[in-house]
Amino acid sequence: MADLRDTLETHVSKGSVPGAVGLVARGDRVEVAAVGSVDVEGTAPMARNSIFRIASITKPVVAAAVMMLVEDGRIALDEPVGQWLPELASPSVVRTPASPVDDVVPAVRPITVFHLLSSRAGYGFPSDFSLPALAPLFSELKQGPPQPQTVPAPDEWMALLSRIPLLHQPGDGWLYNISSDLQGVLIARVTGRPLHEFLAERLFEPLGMADTAFAVPADKLDRFTRYYRIDPEGGLELVDAADGQWSSPPAFPSGAGGLVSTVDDWLAFGRMMLAEGTAGDSRLLTPESVRQMTANHLSKSERESAGLFLEGMGWGFGGAVDIEAVEPWSVPGRYGWVGGTGTTAHITPSTGAVSIMLSQLQMGGPSSPELMRDFWRYAAGV
Repeated sequence: MADLRDTLETHVSKGSVPGAVGLVARGDRVEVAAVGSVDVEGTAPMARNSIFRIASITKPVVAAAVMMLVEDGRIALDEPVGQWLPELASPSVVRTPASPVDDVVPAVRPITVFHLLSSRAGYGFPSDFSLPALAPLFSELKQGPPQPQTVPAPDEWMALLSRIPLLHQPGDGWLYNISSDLQGVLIARVTGRPLHEFLAERLFEPLGMADTAFAVPADKLDRFTRYYRIDPEGGLELVDAADGQWSSPPAFPSGAGGLVSTVDDWLAFGRMMLAEGTAGDSRLLTPESVRQMTANHLSKSERESAGLFLEGMGWGFGGAVDIEAVEPWSVPGRYGWVGGTGTTAHITPSTGAVSIMLSQLQMGGPSSPELMRDFWRYAAGV
């Protein structure tokens, strides 16, 4: 049976990715493998403490921060967000998902905190990318592969968003991504503090996540991996260098996908979630908050309509939830997500496992690449 290193090395040796770091923790037993290089030139070997752009595995972290505000009594799950996000107090909705962007009706109910956490606010990506209401999300909001230095500051971003209609009524269906960015803006406005400050104080510092942030400081750039995509000829094309878009703080800290991190930092977060909100002698979340985060909140029809992204899974707060064994690695209750920069992180409460794999190759679409699927098979022992 191949070990973790062999599993990753199979893909690196083929040249499909420059390198990867994988970690599988089961209780106190932690298996880690770092293979390949930080770049295609092979200037430095990949290491356990290499720093990656983790993209959408940012989402569970930001959702946990929102739940902290719920526990603090600053917000409530059923509360309309218009008090803090007045740009969304009276949204319009396209008459049907296929309607032109100017064929709109008023929202029949307000967007709530719960709608944001469950990605059911009415903004985001459906399985059909040809719908007219999606075009302004790309042209105005710069949605797509993360480019932190191209996105306007939160107030400007919110003003732009407010002029774009919802794709469906709040609470009527699951859509990907934008709800997590809105969670980040909500945190900043409720607390009156920049998002990175709140995350650092309430999550990163208590958990010892020393390398998790929205930018990489100069003294850590030597550990920062390069980021690639597949070019038209099938080779690897550089998207972002070590001193590129993540080398300085962005105007818009993306709660949907802006963080950089390491396998051990996300392990600390995952272990806190497995421990029902505790880390050592500290309690960061209540067991009930963790339960809500890791429970499925979607109906069968909502899951089916989101099939391009969820592939049979459900959705909790900030991450997918396995409901049934639709794949060999599926375990009911397994919670986590993938990032479009080639990252994946999950917790499996029934087995006490945390599994994380970080690479530096842009995904070609919502369907996960073979490297991830092979890693999931290994982590599940199948």
